[in-house]
Amino acid sequence: MTADVVIAGAGPNGLMLASELALAGVRPIVLERLPERSQAPKANGIIGQVVRLLDQRGLYRRFLGVTEPPRPIPMFLFGALPLDLAEIEGNTMYGMGIKQARLEELFEDRARELGVEIRRGRELTSFTQDEAGVTLELDGGEQLRTRYLVGCDGAHSTVRKQAGIGFPGVNAFSVISRAAHVVLPEATIRMDRAELELPGLGTTALYAWHRTERGAYGLLPVSPEVLTISCMEWDGDDPGEDVEMTLGELRESLSRVLGVDIALATPPGPGPHLLRRLSGRNTRMADRFRAGRMLLAGDAAHVHSAVGAPGLNLGLQDAANLGWKLAATVLGTAPPGLLDSYERERRLAAERVTMHSKAQLALMSPGPEVTALREVFGELLKDKSARGRISALMSGADVTYPMAAPAHPLTGHFVPDLELEPVPLATLMREGRPLLLDLAGSGLKDVWDGRIDVVTATCAAPPADALLIRPDGYVAWAGTPDDSLDEAVRTWFG
Repeated sequence: MTADVVIAGAGPNGLMLASELALAGVRPIVLERLPERSQAPKANGIIGQVVRLLDQRGLYRRFLGVTEPPRPIPMFLFGALPLDLAEIEGNTMYGMGIKQARLEELFEDRARELGVEIRRGRELTSFTQDEAGVTLELDGGEQLRTRYLVGCDGAHSTVRKQAGIGFPGVNAFSVISRAAHVVLPEATIRMDRAELELPGLGTTALYAWHRTERGAYGLLPVSPEVLTISCMEWDGDDPGEDVEMTLGELRESLSRVLGVDIALATPPGPGPHLLRRLSGRNTRMADRFRAGRMLLAGDAAHVHSAVGAPGLNLGLQDAANLGWKLAATVLGTAPPGLLDSYERERRLAAERVTMHSKAQLALMSPGPEVTALREVFGELLKDKSARGRISALMSGADVTYPMAAPAHPLTGHFVPDLELEPVPLATLMREGRPLLLDLAGSGLKDVWDGRIDVVTATCAAPPADALLIRPDGYVAWAGTPDDSLDEAVRTWFG
């Protein structure tokens, strides 16, 4: 059997990629070594501009069970420093609270609706590639032939290793992080005010990281009674992987960081309950995102600290960027070099994330010098323009893709949240097709053999007479229609 595309890994990134391919007319096969979806506690939400992309696919409201579109969040953190975004014009920080286990379930439902074949309990063990495709060896001796293979199989990616792609970077070995689901018997939790009150500690904000001179701790409610407590120490004793993490170990770590002892109890119910220790903080990036007919996306291509929760924003946009380009390549409509632009663009985004995640981790480390640095940084964050730049950095909005189109403030950026009439922008992007928006009533017609959707709409403050928007939401061209529009269509859509 020969498949057009095989994706290794049925996490959020792999399933998002599969759905994007299916929207474009390619039916991929997804291989997942686990026989069932993991219920292990992982991420608790998504932040950044990818939230708007999910709304453009009709998934934001569907996944959360709401009717309203996403709105920018008024407050966030950078390196455990408060980031007030309420007055930031054009704030691009969006949030979506959803547990990863539920997210994967919903993504799988979506992929299956689109006709994606998901094979669970099937592990890719090795592969070889030639000019025509890739031959996969699966556990149990089965072989599978595909035109393209995409590794969405995580930080320890078999695909990346088998392809001989390096994974250079650094590991902050001094950092030890512990986290668990707990009940605090002596605490008063006020969900309406997002506060926790605890004898010896006072009133502390929930949904936040806090730094002391000895480390950092985070408080995230799982329910009105149960919290996820995370605690980071630097230069502590690492018990080693062979020593099982316990609630007592977390309590001792918290005591060192806080300077007070806090009683912790195991939550009621069967769980699964988080109880995890991580030693070191990896920041690594693949030296190539593509090797012939093999490509990498998500954690297989880059890993970084989870501080600031940038992982799904980065990985899901990898999938959206790659999906339409790989589909066009498979279907034979791609212009020259289109698939190579995937790495060129997404490496820019990955470099920004690895930079700011390391910076945040440094700002949370102990010591009087860091305390002084935080004072300086905190003063800078009183400036609205500085907060706006940090917001754009964390949301991914400060990444500009290189475009050959004439200069325009929107070219190479994710399309802004335009209030269109008669049909909302998010609705126009549902099918993942290229979109040409005529905002000046220029009477534009589809002269490109149906490869793009041409829509006339009105906007209160149109940023240009027309916008050419790629399926991943990025503006490929903006301005007054002329020959440069034709050139942009040929450049991106053949």
